[in-house]
Amino acid sequence: MELFPEKRILTVSQLTSLIRGVLEENFEHVWVEGEVSNLAMPASGHLYFTLKDAGAQIRCVMFRASARALKFRPRDGMGLIVRGRITVYEQRGDYQFLVEYLEPRGVGALQLAFIQLKGKLAKEGLFAEEHKRPIPSLPQRIGVVTSATGAAIHDILNVLNRRFANVEVLIRPVKVQGEGAADEIAQAITDFNRYGAVDVMIVGRGGGSLEDLWAFNEEKVARAIHRSRIPIITAVGHEIDFTIADFVADLRAPTPSAAAELVVKSKEELASKVEFLRHRLIQTMRRLLAETGGELEGLGRALRDPTVLLGHLSQRLDDLSIRLERAIVVTVKDHVRTLETLGNHLRLRNPSLGVERARERVIALGDKSEIALLRHLDRFREAAAVHSARLEALSPLGTLARGYSVALKLPERTTVKTFRQLAPNDRLELLFHQGRVWCRVDALEEDVP
Repeated sequence: MELFPEKRILTVSQLTSLIRGVLEENFEHVWVEGEVSNLAMPASGHLYFTLKDAGAQIRCVMFRASARALKFRPRDGMGLIVRGRITVYEQRGDYQFLVEYLEPRGVGALQLAFIQLKGKLAKEGLFAEEHKRPIPSLPQRIGVVTSATGAAIHDILNVLNRRFANVEVLIRPVKVQGEGAADEIAQAITDFNRYGAVDVMIVGRGGGSLEDLWAFNEEKVARAIHRSRIPIITAVGHEIDFTIADFVADLRAPTPSAAAELVVKSKEELASKVEFLRHRLIQTMRRLLAETGGELEGLGRALRDPTVLLGHLSQRLDDLSIRLERAIVVTVKDHVRTLETLGNHLRLRNPSLGVERARERVIALGDKSEIALLRHLDRFREAAAVHSARLEALSPLGTLARGYSVALKLPERTTVKTFRQLAPNDRLELLFHQGRVWCRVDALEEDVP
């Protein structure tokens, strides 16, 4: 009898495949709640994150096809509710949660997407008042971007026909909900700007749920409105409905009918205003004509005969001419007297006289300087002769001339002042008045007193 039955040996791949089959078969369509951490969104478009609670955690993956349908972006720390199935990543031998759907915990996915996109566009300045374009007061041609079959287009046309039937309306039919609606709305806005023949646009639709109105919360629609050169009035849903498009638009109307009332004034209202302005203009002109007529009559009475006025002016001109002539004569005489006085002063201050006196003074100073210099030289010669005689008396050459000599010890050539500086065989140089002698010391002897 065999102790061990025949063993069934599995490879790692076989064992992992069996585990995967068990997990996928028993954990399909599971809902899990937890907090996101380690979120990664690589270029592939897949989402990788960890879902955890206080006691455990599990790795999760959401493939691109599912992630692309998300209206919002998860972030670390966000609470999520996810639906999916358990599977095994065989290359690592790890089990993981394959997410097919997720939504934020405590708030709807669409509402969170609305909040996230609103914050992003506000930070970029798309809602700023300086970007708002004024709505023309009397547009000739109005562009409408909405569904061709909805109630909104009928409401807009009814109001426009009632208020001002002459205005021209161009309709660009688009989908206003569902897949591709945002693309069509954004393209319609771009087309109207490329066409360029409308003065203002109305973009909107009738009421509905948040999901129905979602096309007007898409980023591409918001950016198309922001890029538009044509002013845009949004009219989406009912008065309580607000979309991202409303914040970017130049003007928000609570309903499509209200948008039509805002974009054009009533023809009767305009006619009444024109009549009122015409009446005010007539009254103002009559008052101005009356005032101007009175002023004209007063000016006419004040106007004098121009011949008399010209005569007075001619007389005044003659008087001024005579006075000018007299003033010129007096002025010329004054200037002549001034010139004569200046000429006399100039002659008295002729520089040639001063130059001559200065030259004589220079000659006298030169003579005095020469005499003084000669006297100084004589005094210097006498002093030099005295000093020369004193130097001659003190000169050692004079002493030598009287029969003395100077002994220098060789080789240093130091002067010998006493015999104690010498020793036998020292060499000496003796300087005389007219020559020198070299000799050697044979012996030394001290004089005894």
